[in-house]
Amino acid sequence: MNIYVGNLNWNMNSEDMQNLFAPYGEVTSAKIVTDKFNNDRSKGFGFVEMADDEAARTAIAALHDTAVLRRRIVVNESTPRPEAD
Repeated sequence: MNIYVGNLNWNMNSEDMQNLFAPYGEVTSAKIVTDKFNNDRSKGFGFVEMADDEAARTAIAALHDTAVLRRRIVVNESTPRPEAD
């Protein structure tokens, strides 16, 4: 399952995000989206992919609206962007 994680502290990196989700199950990838025009600064959101959907749902329920580095994070199942016409 692909998970959207938003309202991240700008100092958080992909490894921090992977470590945040690892206690809930196997994390296959964790990536914070960066702004390539602004010294690769974090855009404040990212995506985590977990191998097991049930573990992912448990992580979402446990982590949504919790404080991480003094910011309340948003965690939910990622939905694909609608395709442009």
